[in-house]
Amino acid sequence: MLGLKLATDPRWVEIVESNIEEILTDHAWCEQKAATNAITIITRNSEHVELVTDLLKLAQEELEHFEMVHEIIKKRGYKLGPERKDHYVNKLFQFTQKGGSRQQAMVDRLLFSAMIEARSCERFKLLSERINDEELSKFYRELMISEAGHYTTFLGFARQYGEGIDVEKRWQELIAFEGEIIQSYGNSEAIHG
Repeated sequence: MLGLKLATDPRWVEIVESNIEEILTDHAWCEQKAATNAITIITRNSEHVELVTDLLKLAQEELEHFEMVHEIIKKRGYKLGPERKDHYVNKLFQFTQKGGSRQQAMVDRLLFSAMIEARSCERFKLLSERINDEELSKFYRELMISEAGHYTTFLGFARQYGEGIDVEKRWQELIAFEGEIIQSYGNSEAIHG
């Protein structure tokens, strides 16, 4: 369904398990950034009523996820560390076209967002199946389902608002680009690391 070129090596879960506090902090900040991204898309494309309506709900859900992760952090006696840079997302952002039309910028941002959700969904599925922590296994299963919904929302809007743009070609180019950069990741206790 997700169409990713390269699956995460299952041994990544062992890396995650070596530092649960770090993965939870990284994950919390990923959720905050996802909410911010949705708000940014709304701000730049406020004339699209359906997009604004759906992405407001999505942003609220991402903030709820941030809160949920923070509650787990507190419950386990950890502290939310400082915000983490997401090098994967920064590399992926290089795919988006600079210049060009406002419509192309919107479509690229929606596809970029769909890709992040797809990779997060794939990682959450792996965690839900392989982590030796029952609470986190269940938690990541629930979030995997949510991320899949976010993925389809972003991809659907790219297709809906991409009139005159070969959205499928652009999506396949992004899948190929992500397949190249993800080869350097999967070796740290970060959601996209």
